[in-house]
Amino acid sequence: MKVVIVGGVAGGATAAARIRRLDESAQILVFERSGYVSYANCGLPYYIGGVITDSEELTLQTPESFWERFRVEMKIRHEVTAIHPEQKTVTVRNLETGAVFEESYDKLLLSPGARPTQPDLPGIGLDRLFTLRTVEDTFRIHNFIRQQKPRSVVLAGGGFIGLELAENFREQGIEVTIVQRPRQLMSPFDPEMAAFLHAKMRKKGIRLMLGSSVEGFQEKSGTIQVLLKGEEPVSADMAILAIGVTPDTPLAREAGLELGIKGSILVNDRMETSAPDIYAVGDAVQVKHFVTGEAALISLAGPANKQGRIAADNICGGDSRFSGSLGSSVIKLFDMTAASTGINERTAKAAGIDCGKVYLSPSSHAGYYPGARVMTMKVLFEKETFRLLGAQIVGYDGVDKRIDVLAAAIHAGMSALQLKDLDLAYAPPYSSAKDPVNMAGFMIENISRGYLKQFFWDELDTLPTDGSALLLDTRTKEEFDGGHIDGFLNIPVDELRERLGELETGKPVYVICQSGLRSYIACRILMQHGFDCRNFSGGYRLYQTVALDRAASEQALPCGKEP
Repeated sequence: MKVVIVGGVAGGATAAARIRRLDESAQILVFERSGYVSYANCGLPYYIGGVITDSEELTLQTPESFWERFRVEMKIRHEVTAIHPEQKTVTVRNLETGAVFEESYDKLLLSPGARPTQPDLPGIGLDRLFTLRTVEDTFRIHNFIRQQKPRSVVLAGGGFIGLELAENFREQGIEVTIVQRPRQLMSPFDPEMAAFLHAKMRKKGIRLMLGSSVEGFQEKSGTIQVLLKGEEPVSADMAILAIGVTPDTPLAREAGLELGIKGSILVNDRMETSAPDIYAVGDAVQVKHFVTGEAALISLAGPANKQGRIAADNICGGDSRFSGSLGSSVIKLFDMTAASTGINERTAKAAGIDCGKVYLSPSSHAGYYPGARVMTMKVLFEKETFRLLGAQIVGYDGVDKRIDVLAAAIHAGMSALQLKDLDLAYAPPYSSAKDPVNMAGFMIENISRGYLKQFFWDELDTLPTDGSALLLDTRTKEEFDGGHIDGFLNIPVDELRERLGELETGKPVYVICQSGLRSYIACRILMQHGFDCRNFSGGYRLYQTVALDRAASEQALPCGKEP
C-alpha cells in the first residue's frame, strides 16, 4: 500500500507515524511545502519572545529523524498543486528546483491546515506587516525584532495568537496595541469572563482598542500605519495580522471534493472525504461539535492529532471514529491562566438551548496553605435536563486541572448534578476537600432543589428601584464602604438574624456579597423566614470587573488596577 500525505505538521505527521506502527510494509510519502515538519505551532510565539531560545526545539522531528525511526519519506519544500482522484495521482512541484512531477497513491491523506486570514485590504504584503503560521514566519518576525529593534507593535486580532504574541512582545519591553472589531478578546469566553482578561492585559500596559475595524495598512516615515474605520490611524514599528485562520482548501476544491462551512473539507466520522480513498484531517476539515452536534471549525492541535490517528487506523483497515470536538483550550497570559471547554452562553442561546449557569470564585487550593489564589468559574448546563454544556475559568494555579475535569465530565455524558459526586484528589497544596468542581455541582444541585435562586450581572439595570424590592449587600461595613452598588442596603451576614426586623416582608430580596457565598448563606436564612430571595451569582467581584472593563473600554484608558 502506498500512502501519500499532504502536509507534515500535526495531523499529517501523526498519521504517518501511526500508519507505520500499523503497517510495516506500507510506502509512506509526505509532501510539506514549508521547510519544516512536525513543528510545534503553539510554541512559535514563545520563540519570538525568547522563552524558547533554541530554534531546533520548535521541531519535534526532522525529515532525517522521521526516516531513521519510521522509514517515512518526508519531502520538504514540495508543494502538491493538484489532485486527480480518478487517476489516483497528485501533481507535485519541487519548490527548490521548480521541477514538476506526478505521484501515484493508493490512499491519500490531506492535512493542509489553515492559513492566516488575509482580507483584501490595502497594504497587505508590506514589509512591516507579518502573519504567523510557519517556522519561517517565526524567523522573519524574530529577525526583524533583532535587527530593527522595534519599540511598538500593533496586533490586529485578539485570539490565541494575538494574545500570546502580545505577552511575548510586552515582556521584551515593546509597546503593544491590540485592535479588533469584536468588543472583547478571546471569543470562546463570554463577555463578563473576558473582562478579567482585559484587566490583566491593561494592567500589563497593553492598549486595547476593541470595537475598532481595520481598513488597511500603509507605510509612513519608517513606520506602519494601521488604518481604522472612522478613527485616526495607529502608527507602530511593525504590525501582525492575526484576525483568525481560514481552512487551506484550494486543492480540495479544485479536485471536486465536497466542502463545508467556510470552504472546509467535508468528512465523515472516519475522516473520509467525498472521494474514494481520500481522507482529510486537522484545521482544514469541518467537524461536529460534541455538545451541539452542529458543524464547526475548531483549529486546535489536540483534535488534529486525534484525527490523524483515526484516519491512519482506517487507512490501515480499521474502523476508528471521531466523536466530535469540545474545543477545549487553555492560554497563558503573563501569570494568569484562562481556559474553556464546550460551548459558551452566547453559543447556547444561538443554538436554542435553555441555558442555566453558575459563577463561583474558589481558591486554587486550601486557603490555610500559603499561596492560594482565587479563580473565577462559570459552568453552563441545560436547565431542564442539567446536561453539562461548557465551562470557562480564569485564574492562576489549578485552572487547567479543573477545565480538564469538566471536559472529561462533558465527554462522558455526566450531568451537572453529578459533579458533586466526583472523587477528586485532595491535599492542601493542590486543592480543597471540596474541590471547585465539586462546589459547582453543589451549587447546581441547590438550584435543582429550589434552595437557590439567582440573578446575574446583566440584570442589575432591571432591578426595581422604586422600593418594591429589597436590595441587600451582606459584606462587612468596611467592604461596603470600599465600593458598592447604589441602592443596596448593607447588613453583614453575621448580623442578619438579629436585624431581620429592619427588612419589610412581602417584598422580593436581591442579595449580593463579594463572591456569592455569604449572600447564599443570607438567602438561606431569609428564605426560611418567608422571604422570596435571589442571590447575585458571581458577587461584587464579578460586577466590579465588568464595570471597570466597560469604563476602560469607553475611555480607552487602562483600568488602573486588577480585581
